[in-house]
Amino acid sequence: MELYLPIAEMSVNVWLMAGLGVVVGFLSGLFGVGGGFLMAPVLVALGIPPSIAVASQAGHVLATSTSSVLSYGREANVDMRMGTLMAGGGIVGAIAGVEVFRILRLLGQADLMVALLYLLLLGAIGGLMLNESLRALLRTKQGLPPERPKSKRPVWLYSLPYKMRFPRSGLYISVIPPLAIGFTVGILAALMGVGGGFLIVPAMIYLLRMKASVVVGTSLYQIVITTLVTMILQAVRNHTVDGVLAFILLIGGVVGGQLGIRAATRFRAEQLRVILAVIILMAGLQMGLTLFVPPEDPFILAPTNG
Repeated sequence: MELYLPIAEMSVNVWLMAGLGVVVGFLSGLFGVGGGFLMAPVLVALGIPPSIAVASQAGHVLATSTSSVLSYGREANVDMRMGTLMAGGGIVGAIAGVEVFRILRLLGQADLMVALLYLLLLGAIGGLMLNESLRALLRTKQGLPPERPKSKRPVWLYSLPYKMRFPRSGLYISVIPPLAIGFTVGILAALMGVGGGFLIVPAMIYLLRMKASVVVGTSLYQIVITTLVTMILQAVRNHTVDGVLAFILLIGGVVGGQLGIRAATRFRAEQLRVILAVIILMAGLQMGLTLFVPPEDPFILAPTNG
């Protein structure tokens, strides 16, 4: 069944888009990330303009993250204080990112910037994650203990002012690093349409040294707030949110997210990290291909919204 997308100005197959929402939602629940980094490249490959794909997929990220964070919350695996603090930084970052996105769109460079960010950021993070995950998996198969970090926590983390206690995470640190992480994720949410889980989860683990049990749930909680604000801002300021597309992806994401959470218990952490690293790397490379593959019709007049 074909359905017309008013903002994207094209028709899509409803069942294909709903199925895409389920699949990406499943992967989001499985890995504990928003899933936006995977949705955008697929939408672009299906013909959705990158700027609209980035903004419209926010509804899917919001649905899958909300569905997942409720499950983690029931198990008390969410640090509400840490998540709210990061979300505060994320909101400021989202406001700044949306304005930058607006300027780039008026200049006709938004799609180029989206592709570049996916290629460079996801390519680098995916490569690093894959290298570390394969090493960890190899040590496990050889019966060796996991590598321990050289230091428990960075020394500079405790020299910063404005300290706050985070009992659920077992931390007493400055509010500056969480705010900075949230701010960075907010900008990425606006420019790439991602929840930022692929970035914020490693930051929580390797930088803040939070308890592993609360990392994923807290990350998803922050993603929910930041993504909601980003989607509203993109709709109001840039008019790039296609409500029809966002709703279809949202419904599929809710279903897939719950299925992914149930399936996550059947895999070891090392296996999940390897699979996630490969997916992140492939998503970045796929989006990067749009920089080198010429369009079928290079002369298209695209309206801009001031």
